[in-house]
Amino acid sequence: MAIRERQVKNKRNSNGVLTGKPGTVYDVNLKYYQNGVQKSYGKRGFVTKKDALQHEAEMRLKLQAPSFSSVSQAESRQKLRDYLNTWVENYKPNLRPSTYHGYCSHIRNQIIPILGEVRLNALTPAMIDDMIRQLFDRDLSQSTVRYCQRILSVSLGCAVKYGYIDTNPAKNIITKFSKTSNVPDPYTIPQLQQFFAIVAGTKWEFPVVIAALYGLRISEILGLRWRNVDLDARELRVVEQLPYGLEKGVHEVSEMAPVKSKEAGQGRTLPITEVSLRFFLRQKEIQEQQKALCRSSGTPYYDNDLVYAKPDGSPYRRDKLSNEFGQVVRRSGLPHNRFHDLRHAAATNMHQLTGDYYTVSEILGHTLEGTAKSLGFTTQVNTVTARYVEVRRERKQAVLKLYHEAALLPAEVSENPGQNSP
Repeated sequence: MAIRERQVKNKRNSNGVLTGKPGTVYDVNLKYYQNGVQKSYGKRGFVTKKDALQHEAEMRLKLQAPSFSSVSQAESRQKLRDYLNTWVENYKPNLRPSTYHGYCSHIRNQIIPILGEVRLNALTPAMIDDMIRQLFDRDLSQSTVRYCQRILSVSLGCAVKYGYIDTNPAKNIITKFSKTSNVPDPYTIPQLQQFFAIVAGTKWEFPVVIAALYGLRISEILGLRWRNVDLDARELRVVEQLPYGLEKGVHEVSEMAPVKSKEAGQGRTLPITEVSLRFFLRQKEIQEQQKALCRSSGTPYYDNDLVYAKPDGSPYRRDKLSNEFGQVVRRSGLPHNRFHDLRHAAATNMHQLTGDYYTVSEILGHTLEGTAKSLGFTTQVNTVTARYVEVRRERKQAVLKLYHEAALLPAEVSENPGQNSP
């Protein structure tokens, strides 16, 4: 008999959630032949006999198909923990290093402790909804919880393609995430001017000013090398960034990582405006002094050709700098912002001053959809038309000049080095 009744002490309801009460469940057991060899198929724990009969009928048709694989059947019974750990390693070539580490961290710390023991083919949307509730009960942010749901959706989508499961339960959850987020508003131009004054003359001046004026990511600033800065032609090329996960104590970097942008193969070229030029000149002067001091003191200087580096030329670690940045913001009295939010400030202020959406996206090295999200747009972007829009250097120069002068010229804040040093 293909359908068998079975008594359990803790029955699940129709949504797959344990009820804490005993009851009757139904198991499906089928015999079939593959290449002349008799094999068996089974799935246990159906809440109603109707569900079991429906699954039996579906599986009889599937098992008769020549394409059915017993390997897929076996894989479908593995625990979610084992599937995710294998999947994330196989999926790694599709991810940036930072994204891969984020996936591993969320799988290990958030998903597996709650759903790791559930079998892949037994996972239901209700179980994922319950996981989401538990994560919110731990006071995790919406972005963190939503990221966990996204990881499940991507990984289970692959399981569907492999034939391990029929549908993706992560796409059928009832949880509705809020469209609003707790991301703080980007700094206005007056707030940026205040911040520039606070970091003037400190190690934070160059990265803060360049991030706020050009919208460069922290890894792009840390990976910017003098060979890609032409002070005579007044332009810089953002073609590489510091590799992710740089180990503590590393003094030399032999190879940079590609930039995270739509021009990943060639990067983007940005004009150095008259008012931003002085920060590059000052940085070069500071580095020459640091090299001279190292030579005179017999201290090694590690020349990585970096525009922004430690006094001995070693690269800064991105995670350490990000953590220290939070302390600088707290002492400044300004609203909380992450370092990456300086990029959002650059995008927002440039767009508010010029209204030039296309040029802003080109300066950021962002997709048009990404720039729209950064600026809070909800309208669809016509990427087909945008593909034929070429923003020339003159237009970038005009937009950056207008923004940089608005942010820097009124206060001339950076001419007072050393004050308010954090």
